[in-house]
Amino acid sequence: MFGIGMQELIIIAIIALLIVGPKKLPDLAKTLGKGFSEFKKATEGITDDLKETMKENKRHDDDEWKKSLLMKKPDSEEIKTDASHNASDKQSRV
Repeated sequence: MFGIGMQELIIIAIIALLIVGPKKLPDLAKTLGKGFSEFKKATEGITDDLKETMKENKRHDDDEWKKSLLMKKPDSEEIKTDASHNASDKQSRV
């Protein structure tokens, strides 16, 4: 647990007991436990969101990869190509 041994935990507990006092120590421990629990839930939520985002990006990248393998031009390039052909045709006619 965080690289802390049993001796260090006992020393920390004794110091906390001396500073806080025996009456307030259980409340402090309960508050710390709730805080750590909420922190863990928040980090798990963020981790899940990141994993979901990575999956969506992977799907998008896979689609782009498939299009490139099938030699399909993206829609924007096809429009540009058609426009440049039309422009060159008009110039050649003039």
